[in-house]
Amino acid sequence: MLRVEIMANRSVEENILEALAGEGVGKYYTKYPVIHGVGSTGPRMGDAIWPEENFGLVIWCEKEEALGIGRAVAAVKESFPGEGIKIFGLPEN
Repeated sequence: MLRVEIMANRSVEENILEALAGEGVGKYYTKYPVIHGVGSTGPRMGDAIWPEENFGLVIWCEKEEALGIGRAVAAVKESFPGEGIKIFGLPEN
């Protein structure tokens, strides 16, 4: 099993969920609705200075599903190249 993490700007949350559904993957996940931090596209702090926020999904799945998740996220990244969409995969320990 793999742990797949998706971190993205909240503005593309619906797009990511729709893309996952379109691939038939990511049906079961843990969602972190608000994530603050600093990445390559800048701060997301949810305050007056840096008002944007991120969200996160954690999905445990088999390799085949992880590949579908990767395709779904890549499609959204292509449509929204400046929105700070990241995906990470970690093997089960």
